[in-house]
Amino acid sequence: MTSTLPETTSSEWLAAATAVGDNLRDGVADRDRTGELSLAAYDLLRSSGLSRALVPAEFGGGGATHRQMGDILRELGRHDPATAVAFAMHSHLVAAQVWRHRHGIDARPMFEKVTAGAILVSTGASDWVDSNGSAVRVEGGYRVSARKAPASGCEAGTVAVSSIRWDDAPEGPQVLHFAVPLTAPGVRIEKTWDTLGLRASGSHTVVFDEAFVPDAAVSLIRPAGVWPPILNIVAGAAMPLVMAAYLGIADRAVELTTELMAGRGEAHTVSLAGEMMNSYTTAVDLIDAMFTASDNLHFANTDEHAARTLSRKTVAADALIATVRLAIETVGGAGYSRGCPLELWYRDMHGCLFHPLPRAKQTRFTGQVLLGHSPRG
Repeated sequence: MTSTLPETTSSEWLAAATAVGDNLRDGVADRDRTGELSLAAYDLLRSSGLSRALVPAEFGGGGATHRQMGDILRELGRHDPATAVAFAMHSHLVAAQVWRHRHGIDARPMFEKVTAGAILVSTGASDWVDSNGSAVRVEGGYRVSARKAPASGCEAGTVAVSSIRWDDAPEGPQVLHFAVPLTAPGVRIEKTWDTLGLRASGSHTVVFDEAFVPDAAVSLIRPAGVWPPILNIVAGAAMPLVMAAYLGIADRAVELTTELMAGRGEAHTVSLAGEMMNSYTTAVDLIDAMFTASDNLHFANTDEHAARTLSRKTVAADALIATVRLAIETVGGAGYSRGCPLELWYRDMHGCLFHPLPRAKQTRFTGQVLLGHSPRG
């Protein structure tokens, strides 16, 4: 493959994503059985230009829009769900940097890493507001220890983007946000990911064992236990991209069901197919609305925007799972067999429940904002 040019159009981005997906599709079932991440997938994502697609062209990236990146992830999800969801973790970290750039904050250092081939690994799902682990102040930085899971794609990653508790800070407990190489001394990966679905996403545990984080690698120090506005940015940048990857799974489920059941006229089959389309349409419209509200990463950093994004994520997740469940019901017993990809897609789709925020936490978050409180409560 040749590298993608900065002037790439939407159709060219999709063609690049399709080419990568076609290379990966045949091994999906085998990787689901073994639980092994495809390292070759990340070589393709780099060489195709997709790993740097979101980086603005002036920094050597592809200049893709937020929505175009969602379309890329959606297309990858049609072919290889585990790779698509893992790659969404890298992509959403880049998107957050694009938001910073759009709002006049210097993001050049991270852009330069990505254009040079870095794959970013997020530990945000286990960090959120409070974070975990421990930090000790030392000369020139911090010694940090923690276990961070899940960290999707970590075996193929080069930079861990994480946070850590600093309980002994002079101002009281703080949280440090930082980025360090996964090859740094004291950083290792433990292969702990063994799950119902997305088995080949490589979402293992990153362990920091007295790892040194220099002051220059710390991007933010904030009070622990207090809602940080940075998470509004993360929610608005990340959730549309993550859900787009899952939408690709639903696309294929609907397409396959339509192919298998074309011309069938039994009343129950027709009704189930119509119900499947109701759920699918709901998911498509909600995820489209998330990208529209993002305004190509110009959205305002507000609790209200985050709350609305997270509400859409919850309802879209329910609709996506229902889509594949109804696809299986429409097809009948064959859809329950491991010989039919619907079974794999149904397991993979359930991963969407666990991205921030799961339903119970999201409804509390949204209710707090609606009633005039801090999301943290």
